[in-house]
Amino acid sequence: MATKERWQLHLGAWPIGPSKVHFRVWAPYAKRVTVDLVGPSLLPRDQPIQLKSCEHGYFEATVCGIEPGARYRYVLDEQKSRPDPASCFQPDGVHGPSEVIDSHTFQWSDDRWSGTPIERFIIYELHVGTFTREGTFHAIIPLLDYLQNDLGITAIELMPVAQFPGTRNWGYDGAFPFAVQSSYGGPEGLRAFVNACHERGIAVVLDVVYNHLGPEGNYLGDFGPYFTDRYRTPWGCAINYDGSGSDEVRACVINNALYWVTEFHIDAPRLDAIHGIFDCSTRHILRELTETVHAQAERLGRLIYVIAESDLNDVRVIAPIAEGGYGLDGQWNDDFHHALHTVLTGERIGYYEDFGALDQLSTALKEGFVYS
Repeated sequence: MATKERWQLHLGAWPIGPSKVHFRVWAPYAKRVTVDLVGPSLLPRDQPIQLKSCEHGYFEATVCGIEPGARYRYVLDEQKSRPDPASCFQPDGVHGPSEVIDSHTFQWSDDRWSGTPIERFIIYELHVGTFTREGTFHAIIPLLDYLQNDLGITAIELMPVAQFPGTRNWGYDGAFPFAVQSSYGGPEGLRAFVNACHERGIAVVLDVVYNHLGPEGNYLGDFGPYFTDRYRTPWGCAINYDGSGSDEVRACVINNALYWVTEFHIDAPRLDAIHGIFDCSTRHILRELTETVHAQAERLGRLIYVIAESDLNDVRVIAPIAEGGYGLDGQWNDDFHHALHTVLTGERIGYYEDFGALDQLSTALKEGFVYS
């Protein structure tokens, strides 16, 4: 795979030359933002780094004397010291400082990989923290041949890997959407894993959570209106996709999807629980995100898909945009799963209380949804 242009995430901190880093953060709630360096750096520690206030609530500056590996926090109005909301690495966890990462140093060897047609996906859902005793990306790589040859899978779906509290977790309460979990091996570990999969012809799907953030280590509300109280989710305040300040929130989420498919060569983001995403805009965030990811796939010359988890039983999710849909490439079919599970096990509680009849399984197979 060869990119036609070098894509750069213009959030967070990124190297732009020898000993030079650009910082950019969206912090409309703050009047003044400085960078506090933590640990060794080439810059004198007693010299404050003042970011310039820019349009739409952004603060940014190019700073000399900093190398990849430098750790930093943002200080808001000289009172709140916080990790970067767009941090690419949290080596000390959700409460620790962020680390400057050079995302272009990894040596990819998947140039010939252009993706797998989605109709050929045979997906194995994998939890990095429990799949091996080590609980890391690197520990999975020796077992890829087993998954491919013995089980016959063509795609691996990773449960969320965005930085969460602790070292083992389901991953659905991540607090840093751009930072790969440090205990799993961080960003370099994920790149090595995806590269190894592609060398074997295995696609990689990545669970991403755009309906909420976890409570612990979630400092985004100190920076700007990332959340709204107009809607509620089972996990707390919903993400602000259609209220005041939502343009920059939407841009952040869309850039997150582009970040995974471009810098980590992910073949399909799988959007967690889209029934917890609320947006009354004229152009729904799911449609905008899908259109943007598909456009990036064209630029990269790869097959890249957008898949949803949804309990809405709404064909609009995958209906073509020309027909008023959101244009996603696929969605999980919970009705089929629940119908099959209840027939096999007899379980009838929670998710399964409306299932259990054999004809429901037949309906799911023939029509897709049992309850349409």
